[in-house]
Order: sequence, then structure tokens, then C-alpha cells
Amino acid sequence: MANSSLSKIGLNTEDSNDIATHLNDLLSNYQMFYMNLRGFHWNIKGRKFFELHLKFEELYNDALIKVDEIAERVLTLSNTPIHTFTKYIEQSEIEASENVVDGDEAIDNILDSLSILLKKERATLKIAAEAEDEGTVSLMSDYITEQEKLVWMLSAYQD
Repeated sequence: MANSSLSKIGLNTEDSNDIATHLNDLLSNYQMFYMNLRGFHWNIKGRKFFELHLKFEELYNDALIKVDEIAERVLTLSNTPIHTFTKYIEQSEIEASENVVDGDEAIDNILDSLSILLKKERATLKIAAEAEDEGTVSLMSDYITEQEKLVWMLSAYQD
């Protein structure tokens, strides 16, 4: 007879639920980040238009992939991903940015958002590691590595 406290993927169900809660919080923040990036892409003006327009498109495409990966990880943990903008707005620490046309302001906003995402990813990685959830650990580790480099590059761009 199977252990009822273990999920189909062999993780403790309470731990899985806790990890899914963290992932849903991260998902909400990523959705807000994604929408902000779309707005920056659409509304950017000025001398750096061409390079920033392309960079913001690259970033929102990446964020969209991460949104899907996070939601699918929540499902893998036998939970339901948050999927309404009402919940995203309620839960997200990243706030909506509206009508940002200045490149430096957009990059500052992105750096602030990445700081929030990195904090949440590290917290999620920690609880996932404690639960021996290698799937979530791997996902968070990859995100953190990629975003730390992005923070460095965006910061160097502003100097």
C-alpha cells in the first residue's frame, strides 16, 4: 500500500502544498513583471529606442516562458496555479507600471523587480531543498543564475 502522505512524484504532500504556495506567489509576481515589460517595450522612446525595444521584447518573452514553467510546476506538485489578474494584483509585490517611456526609469523598474523575484526564488529554493524537491530546486537555481547575470548586465548598461 502506498504512503498516503506522499504525492505521486514521491514528495511529502504538506511540503508540496507549501512549495506550491511559494510558486503561486512567484507566479503572481512574474505576471506583473511580464505586463510591465510589455508596456516598456510598447512605450519606450528616446535615443536608446531600438536597443531597448529589442531588449524588452527579449525579456518579456523570457518572462512568459517562466510564467508557464512555474504554473506547470505548481500542477506537477498536484496544486492549482493562480490564473486571474485579480489574484495576481492582490498577491504581487511587484506593482504595475504605467506609461513608462524613459529607458533609465524602465531599467530601474526592471532591476527593482528582479530584486523582488530573486528574493522570492531564493526562499522557494530553500523550502524546496528542505523538502528534497529537486525539480523546483533546479528551476529556481536556473532562474537565479540567469537573473544575477542580468542584474549585472543591466547595472553595467546604466553606468
